[in-house]
Amino acid sequence: MKIIVAIKQVPVRDSQLRVDADGKWIQEGDLSFEINEPDAYALEEALQLKEKHGGEVVALCAGPERATSTIREALAKGADRAIHIQEENLNTMDTLGIARLLAAAVKPEQPDLILTGLQSDDLGYGQMGVVLAELLGLPHGTIIMQVEKQDGGIRVKRELENGWFQYVNMPLPALLTIQSGINKLRYATLMGIKKAKSKEIKTLSASELGGVAAATARIEKIYVPQKSKQTQIFEGDAKTVAAQLVEKLKFEVRVI
Repeated sequence: MKIIVAIKQVPVRDSQLRVDADGKWIQEGDLSFEINEPDAYALEEALQLKEKHGGEVVALCAGPERATSTIREALAKGADRAIHIQEENLNTMDTLGIARLLAAAVKPEQPDLILTGLQSDDLGYGQMGVVLAELLGLPHGTIIMQVEKQDGGIRVKRELENGWFQYVNMPLPALLTIQSGINKLRYATLMGIKKAKSKEIKTLSASELGGVAAATARIEKIYVPQKSKQTQIFEGDAKTVAAQLVEKLKFEVRVI
């Protein structure tokens, strides 16, 4: 089974973010970067499927040159090789444009299964996996909690609402978006880190994959939320005040 895992490099979660001069993205110069956590779970699921059924795991990443460190991490954990779509201005592209690049890189590989994280930690759109599946003409499943290989296909467990789950039989090839927490993440071993240095990273440019299409959606402005303080006094008996407080906490503050 050949499995392609789409991974993304994102700023470290506890980074101090600052808006850049034009107000359309963040200052990246002094940030540290890591693999997108949902993508790390997708990688782990791919590695476990490979250990059970054999085959090959290929890491696929679109990003600037610095994304090589994240790709090496995936290789150190057990991916067999990687494809790096090197694009320095990825933040100017929309989901559809990036998905088109990924699709162009995936098609020659003819994988049996494509895994992505459910969403990215930086933008959090949750669209990439579904859009990529549509471009490739593949059946897809989202919010996947379990994958079992069967004769002629796979059986997946999807997370629904309120603690409910759905089991679906799917043919291969297919694309799945993996929910965080599906497995316990592994660490790269010293031997894995050494082996990663000799594993293949195929570098492709956007022009080789058909070029960068004009964005159909764009970020107009990002900004730090304004903080404000206000005091509100509730009047009435204890029962009335408690009901008003619960309503405020639930619908305005949204902490319960």
